[in-house]
Parts: sequence; C-alpha cells; structure tokens
Amino acid sequence: MTEAATPRRLLALVEQARQRSPLRIAVVNAEEPHVLQGMLEARDARLAEPILIGDAEGIRHVCKKLGFDLDGTTVVDARSEADAIEQGIRLVEQGEAQALAKGWIHTDTLMHPVLERLRTGKRVSHVFVCELPTYPKLLFITDAAVNIAPDLAIKAQILQNAIDLARQLGVEQPRAAALSAVEVVKPAIASTIDAACLSKMAERGQIRHAVVDGPLAFDNAISAEAARIKHIHSPVAGQVDILLAPDLNAANILAKDLEYLAGATLAGIVIGASVPILLPSRSDPPQARLIAAALAVLIHHTQEKTP
Repeated sequence: MTEAATPRRLLALVEQARQRSPLRIAVVNAEEPHVLQGMLEARDARLAEPILIGDAEGIRHVCKKLGFDLDGTTVVDARSEADAIEQGIRLVEQGEAQALAKGWIHTDTLMHPVLERLRTGKRVSHVFVCELPTYPKLLFITDAAVNIAPDLAIKAQILQNAIDLARQLGVEQPRAAALSAVEVVKPAIASTIDAACLSKMAERGQIRHAVVDGPLAFDNAISAEAARIKHIHSPVAGQVDILLAPDLNAANILAKDLEYLAGATLAGIVIGASVPILLPSRSDPPQARLIAAALAVLIHHTQEKTP
C-alpha cells in the first residue's frame, strides 16, 4: 500500500470550513474507534457538533479508551442498527441535525431508508473528493456508492451534482471526463454512447457550468501527453476535475485503486438529499471522516446562501 502524502488541498478546505459555524451531525452506529476518532477530531476542530447514536455504553467505553472527553457531546442510546438509523433520520427530519454520517454500518443498510425519507427533487448521488500526490488539483470521482448502473438521464444528473459540488468548493468551471474503456464511440460499448451524449448535452446547455468531454479512457483524461500520443484533441485531457465513471463498480474500483496504490486521500460525501451525508468506507482512516465533515460544512453553508 502506498503511503499518502499530506493532503494539503483537502486540509485547506478543512481550514476554510473552520471559519464557518460547526454542523450538527447525527452519526449512525457510532461505537467504533475509527468512526469516533474522526467525528471527535471534527468536534475538536470546531467543524462538527456530533450526535453519537448507537450503544451508549459502548460509545463511552471506546471514547475513554481513545482519550476523548464526551462532556457537552450528545450520546443517543439505540437498541439496534435499525433503531440507530431511525433516530438519525428523525433528528434530520425534526431539524435537530444538519447532516447525517455513516458509522459502523453497511452503505446500503443506511441509504435505503435515507432515500425513502430524505429525498428532495434532485438525484441523490455520491462523490469522492480525492487528492493525489501525483496530480496538481483535486479530483471528483462519481458515483461510487449510490447509483449502481445509471442510464444516460441519471448520469446527466449525477454529473450535474458533481459539477455543483466542485463549484461550491471553488472550481469555477470544472472540466469533466465521461469515462469509458476507449476514447471513440463504439455501439457495442454502451458507455461510449452515453459519454458522447453527455458531451453534446453540455454543449447545448443541458448540463451547466462545465466543460464535458467523452468518451475518454482514464489515461486520456488524466494525461495530456497520453491524449497527444493518441491524437485526441480534448479541452479536458490533462486538466480534468471530475471523473464520471460508467457505473458504481468502475467508480468504486477506481477510487480505491488510487487510495491503496497511488497514495490518494479520499473523502466521500452524498449530495442531493435534504442534508449532506458523510459516507466513508468503514475502513477509512479518521482523517477521511474529518475531511468529509469539512465538506459537509462547506456544502451546508453554501446552500444556505443560495436563494
């Protein structure tokens, strides 16, 4: 496993978020060391006011073992995983929590009830915000956790969500690559057709505020030199901000390859619901949870300003 370099761009977002008021975050199934360390570090960094939901005795025991003081932090006892989910969603519905965080729980177990009760008129989708020591800016990888096999219409919505997030985080006009295995349209590879359509949709204003090109293979999106060698003329190649994968499997594998083999730091966030949802992998280190909390703060306060 490649050791990650200090994620300076992501930590700059943490500092930016610290200038805003902290967010009340309901943490579902919180009684696990990585979960608690990440959320209590976010509390101590003045990013979050966590509401820790789960086995209250277990939460207090783990916090004591980690050396964290729970004075002033709300702990909500839950009888089961389902009860923890119910209490977390109810806190959001009642306005007592401004964000939701996945603790020691499977993504689909949490997201099914969330999608039923915390939907808005937008598509709900997941974005990994990724910093690599070998790439000069942040990458936004979507969708690695929510939409399993999106069709063209859903891909357009997923892409627009990622564009909106990148803009909220300071990328004025993101450059997006619709990925496939090859860079030419081949009817036998459906993702190349979707990618070409998405590129044209952006040209015609159906996808807003971004430059979109596709189909592009990963090497052509990331490397201007790879695109030059293959005689690909693209306004995105070598300058990409957003990588739209053809499906959940591809996005998830790509993100985890970058994390474990290329030293990337990832923070996962779900957007499009009524509140931001922190959705780290259960194996993610505490720093990933801290950064995800910062993203939620910035999203929340940006949305507050939007009329």
